[in-house]
Parts: sequence; C-alpha cells; structure tokens
Amino acid sequence: MLKIERFALGPLETNAYLILTEDEKRGIVIDPGTDESPFMERIKDVEIEAVLLTHAHFDHIGGVEAVRRSKSCPVYIHELEQDWLTNSDLNGSLLWPEVGGEIIVSQADHLMRAGDRLSFLGEEFEVLHTPGHSPGSVSFLFAEHQLLFSGDVLFRMSVGRTDLPGGSSRELYDSIHEQLFKLDAETRVCPGHGLTTTIGYEMEHNPYV
Repeated sequence: MLKIERFALGPLETNAYLILTEDEKRGIVIDPGTDESPFMERIKDVEIEAVLLTHAHFDHIGGVEAVRRSKSCPVYIHELEQDWLTNSDLNGSLLWPEVGGEIIVSQADHLMRAGDRLSFLGEEFEVLHTPGHSPGSVSFLFAEHQLLFSGDVLFRMSVGRTDLPGGSSRELYDSIHEQLFKLDAETRVCPGHGLTTTIGYEMEHNPYV
C-alpha cells in the first residue's frame, strides 16, 4: 500500500507529491516546487529514490536541486524538455520575476519517453506523454492503484493553460480525450494545482472538455 502526501508550494500553490512505502522509509517525489522548506523538513528521514517531473515550468522545478543535493537521487524529465531545466527563458522563470526570480536546474539524470515503465518503491508505473500545456508534459499512471499524477494537463473542473511557449490547445484536448479519458472512470487524478478528482467526474462535469 502506497501513501501519498500533497504539499502546495510557492506563490502559485503548486502541488508537490511525496509517494511513500507503507513504512514511510522510502519515497519518490513528483514536482518539488518553490519555497520548498516544509517539504524538505518532511523528507529529511526518508530515502528518496527519484524526483519525477511532469514538466519543466519553473513552479514545478524550484525545489529540484534542494532535493537532489540532500538525497543524492536521480531526476527524470521527458526528453523534449531536457533543455528547459537549464534555460530560464524556456522554463518561464524570467516571465514573472516578481514570483521568485530566475530558476536554473542542472540537467536531468534520465530522459523519459512515452510508454516508459519505471519501477520505484517496489511498484511499476507508466509514463504517458500528454503534451499541450507544454511539449514534454507527462502524466504518471499507477494502474494497479487507479492513480494518475496529471501535472498541469487536467485539473478538477479545469485544464492546463496553453498560451505559454510550446503550448497547444489541440494537443491538450487530444491528450485528455485520447489518453486520460480512456482510463477507468474510478482513476483518482492528482493534479499539479488544486484538489484531487477522478477521471469519471471530469468526463461528466469538466466544462472545458
């Protein structure tokens, strides 16, 4: 049984997720955002096996270096956004300097592609390439647990914005309809911002899709 803890970090309240084994001794991190001090305090006694990034916008990567330095763990990003970590124009941190300033992260240790299967915490999960919000946006599917981490693709009663560099409304809706909405309706969705939802609820109630 996995345990999941959510931390809304930084001025944009970006969701960072800590996924833990039942004994809470080992974990993985998804999207460690800015103003990461509370998150770092929580994981100080946890062995972190990896940092997984749904995409490389600044509010999702601000805490990457702190986690990597503290835990000596690898970082995973989709291959289309490998350069975004080291480029503040691409990751958007220079677009809103008032939010926190420039963010530059060292290159990822591993590049992901659509259909990759990763194994951590004794579990296997699939990498879904779900572009639209950004070219390299991915969602992480733990099918056995009916659990999806959707990044900024699908939210409760909303969807990700597509007006940033590399965004595409057509790709976003294709990602949602052709991939996410084909999952079991009971699949729980943990988005990059806001509260959890389910695939079935969004299929029935989301006004944007």
